[in-house]
Amino acid sequence: MVLTKGDDYPLHQTPEPIAYAGTDRNFYDRYFFNGYAPDGSDFFAVALGIYPHLNVADAHFSTIREGVQHCLHASRELGMERMDMEVGPIRIEVIEPLHKLRIVVDGEGFKADLTFTGRAFPIEEPRFIHRIGPRTFMDYTRMTQNGHYWGWIEVDGERREVAAGTVGTRDRSWGVRPVGSRDEQPHGEGVMPGFFWQWTPLNFADRSVFFHVNADASGHQWNTRAVIAQDGSGSGQLFESQGTMAATLQDGTRWPQGGSLTIAGPDGPETLTFTPVGRFQMRGIGYTSPKWNHGLYHGKLAVEREDFGLGQCDPQSMDNFHVQLACKVSSDRHGEGFGVFEQLIIGPYGPLGLNGFMDLG
Repeated sequence: MVLTKGDDYPLHQTPEPIAYAGTDRNFYDRYFFNGYAPDGSDFFAVALGIYPHLNVADAHFSTIREGVQHCLHASRELGMERMDMEVGPIRIEVIEPLHKLRIVVDGEGFKADLTFTGRAFPIEEPRFIHRIGPRTFMDYTRMTQNGHYWGWIEVDGERREVAAGTVGTRDRSWGVRPVGSRDEQPHGEGVMPGFFWQWTPLNFADRSVFFHVNADASGHQWNTRAVIAQDGSGSGQLFESQGTMAATLQDGTRWPQGGSLTIAGPDGPETLTFTPVGRFQMRGIGYTSPKWNHGLYHGKLAVEREDFGLGQCDPQSMDNFHVQLACKVSSDRHGEGFGVFEQLIIGPYGPLGLNGFMDLG
């Protein structure tokens, strides 16, 4: 047995020490943040993940300036200490659980000190359980929260205070996902792995709107929900609903070409129209990155900087499929807002005419 700092808190879910998390090697525990000025400029995102059975922790910070996405990646051996949320130059602090967190970055030309404060109580999304053939692909829980940011970001000596009104989203998820080295075992004859995901956390003047959908290759939706949270709402005051997204693909890509979301709101049907103004590549914080995908082992400690022009990203490369589009959002009932339209499509997806594994729109 291994005792760690977490064992002094009443957090145990099994008879074992906190260092152990069941038996699935793909168990993970992750933080995600994004933020942007009211016009979508100065977009940034952060991810930090812990993988107890892989004995790895990794973290990523990325921000966009003048069409270039600047990224910082870090990975270390976990040492079985899950309460240590610092990976090389990137650190996350929980100041007030479920409400206020701090992000600190210092290394490889990056510095940042950002504080996130939630606008309402986090929403708990329906449990994500998905199988491909006989194999459990995902089994996890996620909570999501919109909030305000204060602080600053510095890249290569150029410091920018976050603009007044900077907002964004954070989530916490934990459970089982594909992490670390790829599973090369075939799924079986005739089993085609596929994944479709859309997520639209939106910020309006006095409320937040959330929508997500997971679907299989045929378009069957296996996890979806819409939630409206007025500022200051407690856990029992969130309005839960359902939504329908109508969106097409940009030509020659798997990126969305805007979209229209219809949800059943507390005052009747509401239609929200998305107009993209920018693009963030999720590989900048590890998602689908060939080298820095989540949970990969890089040794005792590894830190690397990566910079790439958004205009040079090849939309035909799978590591560029996963994007967040910064979007102006117009509601036919509640005026103008801003948020992101995140999309990832891996493999075929019939409703959008993607019949092959690497087809493009």
